[in-house]
Amino acid sequence: MLKRLLAREDGFTLIEMMIVLLVISVLILIAIPNVMKRAETIDDTGCEALVKMVEGQVQAYRLELRKTPANAGELIAADFLDDNPDALTCSDGRTLAVNNGNVIINAAP
Repeated sequence: MLKRLLAREDGFTLIEMMIVLLVISVLILIAIPNVMKRAETIDDTGCEALVKMVEGQVQAYRLELRKTPANAGELIAADFLDDNPDALTCSDGRTLAVNNGNVIINAAP
């Protein structure tokens, strides 16, 4: 009798496995839209932070050189911005431009 109890192997039935998969699928369907919303918020916040940083560099340029930069090239030449091509690109593909001291966000290509 004891031997038969120890030898018995219980497992999951097909119906139990299907229920578990259904619950997991529902949880994933609920979670994915929230993750996508957060990703968009992160992209917007990151781009806003980049704009503020470039505006700060424009102000520093004005204070140090006593003139307004006409474009981003002047900021780069005076070492106020990095000459990396991605330095003025947001994570969502939008680019920044400097026009007479104003920082402008251009649409993604």
